[in-house]
Amino acid sequence: MNSVSTEQENLKTFLEDTFRTMDAVLDGQEAELRDREVGVVTYVGYGIVRVAGLPNIRADELVLFPHNLQGLVFNIDPEELGVILLGPSEDLSAGAEVRRTGRVLDTPVGESLIGRVVDALGRPLDNLGEIRTVKRLPVEREAPPVMARDPVTVPLQTGIKVVDALFPIGRGQRELIVGDRQTGKTAITIDTVINQHDKDVLCIYCSIGKKASDTAKVIADLKQYNAMSYTITVIATGDDPPGLQFIAPYAATSMGEYFMSQGRDVLIIYDDLTYHARAYRELSLLLRRPPGREAFPGDIFYIHSRLLERSTHLRKEHGGGSLTSLPIVETEAQDISGYIPTNLISITDGQLYLSPRLYQKGILPAIDVGKSVSRVGGKAQLPAYRAVASDVRISYSQFEELETFSRFGTRLDEATRKVLERGWRVREILKQPQYKPIPVAEQVAAILGVTSGMFDSVAIGEIRAAEETLRRNVMETHGGLCGRIASGEKLGDTERELLIHAAGETARPYVGKEAGEETIGGAFGKGADHADR
Repeated sequence: MNSVSTEQENLKTFLEDTFRTMDAVLDGQEAELRDREVGVVTYVGYGIVRVAGLPNIRADELVLFPHNLQGLVFNIDPEELGVILLGPSEDLSAGAEVRRTGRVLDTPVGESLIGRVVDALGRPLDNLGEIRTVKRLPVEREAPPVMARDPVTVPLQTGIKVVDALFPIGRGQRELIVGDRQTGKTAITIDTVINQHDKDVLCIYCSIGKKASDTAKVIADLKQYNAMSYTITVIATGDDPPGLQFIAPYAATSMGEYFMSQGRDVLIIYDDLTYHARAYRELSLLLRRPPGREAFPGDIFYIHSRLLERSTHLRKEHGGGSLTSLPIVETEAQDISGYIPTNLISITDGQLYLSPRLYQKGILPAIDVGKSVSRVGGKAQLPAYRAVASDVRISYSQFEELETFSRFGTRLDEATRKVLERGWRVREILKQPQYKPIPVAEQVAAILGVTSGMFDSVAIGEIRAAEETLRRNVMETHGGLCGRIASGEKLGDTERELLIHAAGETARPYVGKEAGEETIGGAFGKGADHADR
């Protein structure tokens, strides 16, 4: 009986202490009432909805629908809201509840994204498990101010001879790639990514509105050439809602800015902004925004300028990193003066124009030297390369003009013949197969070999073989010189003569017929054949 009484007393004491502690905690708390705003869906369209209610909503705020479907506030009208859907709308109907989140759209950022394939919201698409990140950044961010930027002086080597020699790209630059369909625009960017395998450059490939099969091929190429280990792939295919296609490049840029702020160099590819503009036009028309030229809304320039202005080279006190962008835009029937292409040309720091005429002739990469430009120029070129290639672009453009006019003549003077012979060999040197980026030292040797005249006696058909032999010999016998060129040392007279001598020794076994016999015959017939290759 005594033991039972003791246990009851102990239980009573325990309960009294517990209630006393709970009372003390509750006394320190104040009742809080939360005002939750709830709206109602009034209309559901393809990729958009209209919502009534939510009087205190803000522009670009994230809202939630049933089944965890997200939306982005796009229009704020007196009577209703226009919301972009960031997912499928099959399960959404009029009358559904809409809740505010009080935050803007953001995306996960961090090291765990490297090597992964994600959608515009940072969700994995590669079946490799969940992506664990501890930090998120807003999708829409202000571009760095002018005073936080440094000049673009460090080259970003693409491994493509015609680009690195004639239109060098610097870290922090925005170089537009423009051309008709199926002219090799994406191929240039993929080769550039492959060439960064030992350059300590993080790459981001953002696919916007492309077919899923095309995107899958790009991913397969990156895996085949071991480029996925330093690449983030952000995908918004043509089958995705237009809202995801619209936000994809902004999300990819935020992922890159995280690394840029840590002092790293980032390369981002937007493939392509034509589909991005079309997705924005579709959303704008569905939400009854007034159309302008070609039915695009009036702020179509602004959506691309606020995206590309985020690419820059930061000063050291602001992180010191860089974000280089290669946006792609598609032209129709070679109309480079189209609305969207001209907008992007005016925003970027230069453009590479790919000509379908050159593509059909087998001159690959099909970059039209006369219509391409890099507004950074030689400042973003290694000193040795700048010394070798400084006059190649002008002389090559003059050769193309002379080649065009010489088709109308039957007899050519000796000076014209020499210019044409040299130009054909330069063109042959600048050709390059896909997936084979070339180190900068080998490029310098090849360019110097042809511009110094060492290959003038080599038959046109043997130029490519002679070039490969020269590159191999230079790497084997002059490895130290190649290393100094890649590290940024200037090319002295001694080193220059060394490379020219190597080119002459390489060319000797390939000398066949007289160049004139092979390339010029009759009424310029064979010359035209070589020009059309």
